[in-house]
Amino acid sequence: MKKTWWKEAVVYQVYWRSFYDTDGDGYGDLEGVIQKLDYIRELGADVIWLNPCYGSPDVDNGYDISDYRSIMPKAGTMDTFDRLLQEVHARGMKLIMDLVVNHTSDRHPWFVESRSSKDHPKRDYYIWRKEPNNWRSYFTPSAWEYDEKTGEYYFHSFAVEQPDLNWENPKVREEIYDMMRFWLDKGIDGFRMDVINLLAKQAGFPDAENPDNISYLGNNPGIHEYLQEMHEKVLKHYDIFTVGEIPFVTPEDGVLYVGEDRGELHTLFHFEVCDYMAHWDMLRFKDIQKRWYDDMWGKGWNSQFLNNHDHTRLVTRFGNDTTYRVESAKCFATLLHTLPGMPYIYQGEEIGMTGVRFDSIDDYNDIAMKNKYREEVEKGRDPKEVFESLLHLSRDNSRTPVQWDDSENAGFTSGTPWIKVNPNYKEINVAAALADPNSVFYYYKKLIQLRKAHEVMVYGSYEPLLEDHEQIYAYLRELGGEKWLVVLNISDQPAVCELPASVISYPRELLIANYREQANPSDEWQLRPYESRVYRLKSS
Repeated sequence: MKKTWWKEAVVYQVYWRSFYDTDGDGYGDLEGVIQKLDYIRELGADVIWLNPCYGSPDVDNGYDISDYRSIMPKAGTMDTFDRLLQEVHARGMKLIMDLVVNHTSDRHPWFVESRSSKDHPKRDYYIWRKEPNNWRSYFTPSAWEYDEKTGEYYFHSFAVEQPDLNWENPKVREEIYDMMRFWLDKGIDGFRMDVINLLAKQAGFPDAENPDNISYLGNNPGIHEYLQEMHEKVLKHYDIFTVGEIPFVTPEDGVLYVGEDRGELHTLFHFEVCDYMAHWDMLRFKDIQKRWYDDMWGKGWNSQFLNNHDHTRLVTRFGNDTTYRVESAKCFATLLHTLPGMPYIYQGEEIGMTGVRFDSIDDYNDIAMKNKYREEVEKGRDPKEVFESLLHLSRDNSRTPVQWDDSENAGFTSGTPWIKVNPNYKEINVAAALADPNSVFYYYKKLIQLRKAHEVMVYGSYEPLLEDHEQIYAYLRELGGEKWLVVLNISDQPAVCELPASVISYPRELLIANYREQANPSDEWQLRPYESRVYRLKSS
């Protein structure tokens, strides 16, 4: 298997508006990222993924871009960005940016010109039709918005303020490639590509048999030609790392995007877990991991994540954020860092931050949640029932400010935060984690150190054990005679782990465990709630 720097990396996601505010306006900023770089380096992450900080009206938290070559005033200035990049590199880390090129803001000059006249040269920078079809968008009941000025509808996969670009137009593609070169020539180290598989649309926009299943938005004919052209014209000329956000894909699809012989992307996020598994389902998770490993291993690279800015924090969604918060946070960390693929850490995950539950829809900012709430209430549903149904998977669960200490607003801002701080910041915060040698933070740090020191965690093969066990997840990683055993009880009840004799016959060394008190040797395979252990198996 080909070895590369990015396969060996650990990525730390910075959702800057909720990271650290230095000017008191209630929004995190790039200066705040600079001031906390040593914290990220102390954790051990190699790559920082920075969410969009480009010029934007900020309707969808920066994913509605009006100027690809400027910095949003809330975030700072281009000088601040340049300094951030310099400081990241000075610490031996790398920085990747969010590339959002499926759509722009409706205030982008391209769209302002496009909607000004049917005859404007930039009219076909976007997608216009005289009549809409029955598709819905991620955020609204229809993917089409009527524009009175020209009497036609434009297409938007997300909010009405986010019109989709027309990638069939070669001028659009060249504009995007030139913009990518602008940032790469500055020295950034790659891109996380937002919904990159949505660029190609179904020819003729036929009505969908089931419009609520929006998979018709992605993986359409032409997408691989676009990505191969992007690679040929831009990506291959830089030593960078690319990861595509790719919903609606199977492993068979995935390898087409990231196969090492394909000339497209390096790795991807798929969403079989985060989009389709609302609560923890052990057998389903095992099946997902096995299928992706079987189809991808040796051909292309995968990513491992269980939360981000769009998905509820993992200890709340999949673990136990009360009695076993620390244990479950460490257990899932062990899982993510020892499975095959690249681990991602979402800011605050490394201290076991939890999802939040606010009292009113007015406390939420998530445009997807608020639009869905309005849509369902307008159908006549009880507002309280609708609100309750949306809480668990609201994107704002993971967007509350990072909890730096137990001072006002968790030390995030001296002003009024753009979204309320999770009330549990008095107990859960970075200062407390750094003061506790047994904290979630130091457990993550040790996992990252193990990964850097042992290639088996990166390049080792994966062999699942006890595949039908509903509490225990156990597997082997092996590389060149080095064999590791990972054993996890992903449940809030004790569990007996009956491993095959061929495995437990090896002499073994415990490398990391999330309980301070080790089990009695005579009862070694009775695992406590959310207990995790990693062993090196020695040749007998």
